[in-house]
Amino acid sequence: IITYLTNLNANTAIWITKDPTDEHSEAVDWLNLMTPDNISFYLVKIEAIRIGEDPSTAPLFTVIKRPSVEKKQLGTERKEYAQRHITREKYWTQFLESIRDKNALFSKHSPTTESWIGTTIGRGGISINLVVSKKYARSEIYINTGDKEENKNIFDHFFKHKEDIEKIFGYPLVWERMEDNVTSRIKYQLDEVDVFNESDWLKMNEFIYDGAENLKRAFQKVVMSYKR
Repeated sequence: IITYLTNLNANTAIWITKDPTDEHSEAVDWLNLMTPDNISFYLVKIEAIRIGEDPSTAPLFTVIKRPSVEKKQLGTERKEYAQRHITREKYWTQFLESIRDKNALFSKHSPTTESWIGTTIGRGGISINLVVSKKYARSEIYINTGDKEENKNIFDHFFKHKEDIEKIFGYPLVWERMEDNVTSRIKYQLDEVDVFNESDWLKMNEFIYDGAENLKRAFQKVVMSYKR
């Protein structure tokens, strides 16, 4: 059926069989899920029926599987999800390549499909993360020891040194204690850039790379001075 569909450049395929199995149904469901919105697959069962005493028989067609708005929407979402992973991996590949010879914090990392990469900075539970999305790119100090109280204590320790930290960093930072969360963070963020727009990549690369190096310089001593 797929061969005929492609050879005829058709948009609808109807598979008529007298004995559709569960495997057939699953296959048609999968095809409707994974193909574009304008392609439709139907699974139809055919039977012969006789009405009353009439000796002649007639065909009875029963639609077993058909495309649905819900399946097509789910399929679109899955494809978009997969494409997001591909694009993010492509972004991190070129980013890591661009800093390979700079002896940077992330020079030994491998590309990922996630929206972030991170590395510890002198103490477990405290990391420098780089984060990219459809709306922003940022470098951040991320605090996550697994213990909420400890995280807030670390944040408060950093906040006491806010003036010195920002002086070394060179720009104001956004301090987010995040009272309702286990974690806390201090971030340097560039808005109105989109990781899915390749024309933004160079600007994002420079911003998060510089941010990460400056965060390391600004926080290294204060990280090591923290006492439990």
